[in-house]
Amino acid sequence: MVPNRDALRGRVAVVAGATRGAGRGIAAALGEAGATVVCTGRSTRSTRSDYNRAETIEETAELVTHLGGIGIAAAVDHLEPDQVRKLAERIREDHGHIDVLVNDIWGAELLKGGPPDWNRPIWEHELDKGLRILRLAIDTHLITSHHLLPLLIEKPGGLLVEVTDGTADYNASHYRLSVFYDLAKVAVNRLAFSQGHELEPYGATAIAITPGWLRSEMMLDNFGVSEENWRDAVRPTSDNDRPAAPADFALSEPPRYAGRAVVALAADPERSRWNQKSVSSGQLASEYGFKDIDGSQPDI
Repeated sequence: MVPNRDALRGRVAVVAGATRGAGRGIAAALGEAGATVVCTGRSTRSTRSDYNRAETIEETAELVTHLGGIGIAAAVDHLEPDQVRKLAERIREDHGHIDVLVNDIWGAELLKGGPPDWNRPIWEHELDKGLRILRLAIDTHLITSHHLLPLLIEKPGGLLVEVTDGTADYNASHYRLSVFYDLAKVAVNRLAFSQGHELEPYGATAIAITPGWLRSEMMLDNFGVSEENWRDAVRPTSDNDRPAAPADFALSEPPRYAGRAVVALAADPERSRWNQKSVSSGQLASEYGFKDIDGSQPDI
């Protein structure tokens, strides 16, 4: 299922947090549509992030180019305002403006812990870890918007995408793992609302997007499968070393699916109707008709 290769040709996008997961999937989908994509993150071929994983921003940029766009890797720690300011200066010098800004920075997957750590009261959590979760999930987005949104409002039509976990409606009635994780994910939805209010006079749109059950690199590793055989995770197995995935994992989606949601929004001349909204990739697939790379339309 191949989208329009020229849908975003000539557009300039920045995906903040493009190393892996939804960020890489969004950058790749923007590349599929012909966009120039600045891919930022802390994981490079010379420096590994807190996860100590193999994925790098250089790989993401190369994937963007391979798929038909122009990928540019930029090593940036979005907790460091000066680094983000310098990124903005480079983009202004090289491109003049930004058409799409995606705030996908997270980096707290290990800090939130696994199932044994979930649903524990705040007084039983390590405070330093909890506060760092909030810094990684919220401060990074604020710093990024502060320095890059001036480039987005250079001309009307800009799109800001805040990536989170759970729509505003879902999170309003569901407790999310811990006080710290819950606050982080609710706050990012609110950022789309508040920034949409500030961007509207400039003809720009802000929206919060959540993937469904994301088959990220780390999620696939957790179930001992790859993107090629991910369905094996929900089938009975005699391999005691591989944890079984719940049945709902059959409705999971790859990172590229959320990316195609972003592309659909960026290509929509009426995208302002989504300003301040909080939606899922499945909802947008139903609205725009795009499909996953295998031709399906998962919506958990």
